[in-house]
Amino acid sequence: MRILNTKQDNFYSEFNKLVHRSDTDMSSVTPVVLNIINEVKTSKDKALFEHISKFDKWQPKEALDIKISTQQMQEAYESLTSELKDALNLAFERIKAYHELSKPKSWIKDDGIGNKLGAKYTPVDRAGLYIPGGKAAYPSSLLMNAIPAIVAGVDEIVVCTPAVNSEVNSLLLAAMHLCGIKNAFKVGGASAVAAMAYGTNTIPKVDVITGPGNIYVATAKKLVYGDVNIDMIAGPSEIGVIADDTANPRHIAIDLLSQAEHDEIASSFLLTPSENFAKQVHLHIQNELENLSRKNIASQSIQNKGAIVICQNLDECFLLMNDLAVEHLELAVKNAIDYEDKVKHAGAIFFGHYTPEAIGDYLAGPNHTLPTGGSAKFYSPLGVENFMKKSSIIMMDKFGFSKIAKECMALARAEGLGAHEMSVKIRFDELDNKA
Repeated sequence: MRILNTKQDNFYSEFNKLVHRSDTDMSSVTPVVLNIINEVKTSKDKALFEHISKFDKWQPKEALDIKISTQQMQEAYESLTSELKDALNLAFERIKAYHELSKPKSWIKDDGIGNKLGAKYTPVDRAGLYIPGGKAAYPSSLLMNAIPAIVAGVDEIVVCTPAVNSEVNSLLLAAMHLCGIKNAFKVGGASAVAAMAYGTNTIPKVDVITGPGNIYVATAKKLVYGDVNIDMIAGPSEIGVIADDTANPRHIAIDLLSQAEHDEIASSFLLTPSENFAKQVHLHIQNELENLSRKNIASQSIQNKGAIVICQNLDECFLLMNDLAVEHLELAVKNAIDYEDKVKHAGAIFFGHYTPEAIGDYLAGPNHTLPTGGSAKFYSPLGVENFMKKSSIIMMDKFGFSKIAKECMALARAEGLGAHEMSVKIRFDELDNKA
């Protein structure tokens, strides 16, 4: 893991490499993904079955082969140990409670001259959730994507997940049962995104697609955006930590590794004003790596995508971290909440020495589907609003209309839109004649 110091001559050239950590060459996979999308649009299930055979190494023969039955889900849930069942239920309840608090509310207000203005929030009819497989199974991702859709009031939720050799993780199946999922399918990658975006004989077309995935999934989501809505273009997982010498260096080392073990291209950053603390964390990282079950993945990530930056003070730490705009930001400093106003960009902020990022992944409550690669500067975490849309409400009476009609006509006339002007004028003239 690299150790940088803001005082060194080449610091900013090295730091800029961190800022651009998420540069992903989508152009290299776009032709492949476009071909997959077009095949699914044209050949529907036939293309899906061919893609599953090619990428997931098993051959479905009919629609029922790719559909996950609710009986499978229920059996998986019932077979859980009491410990896992309790943990899954606690996560469900905490995530649901948080998202119920953040559900957008419709509103109507009087503008002061008798007109009514407002916004009406309604759920989409059908949502598509992509749940990754591959290196690991993530039941937590199912909860984090399904629960906001449930809270939003979505009528139908469709789940797609890759199933290498037709096998689906039992805990993921159990999470589907807990969320009441009825339509789940064993298909992954760009094929799944295309199937949900355009529909096949078996998989229905959805209105919005959410959920993380690899570069093929991210590229597919980008290409179908506009035909359906999406949550965001997510990249590799990442963590940023600002710590002073009141933090426990072993805790911080393990927190950094908790993201590194996700993927070889996950990013982990520590910014600290203490050179001694930086060295201690670096030493603990080397020691803890030896004990990880995913040592090979974590070691590649921490070596190639990790960095410790020694800053002159905490203010400089925050300045640089805002440039990074990380997915997960831990503030492991004394009186951490006092620094809340210094954070401008982060997907989720974890305050204090006993708030590790991992607790946010599972059951703190807020969503763990977060913007990555610096996109926290303009994206927000997944939430209930991703599964809803807003309609504007405008209602005017004669008095309120008459109070703003002349100004509206002036603006329409200035833009050269005669019918716009006339649609207001004929009503205004009628009112004037009746006065």
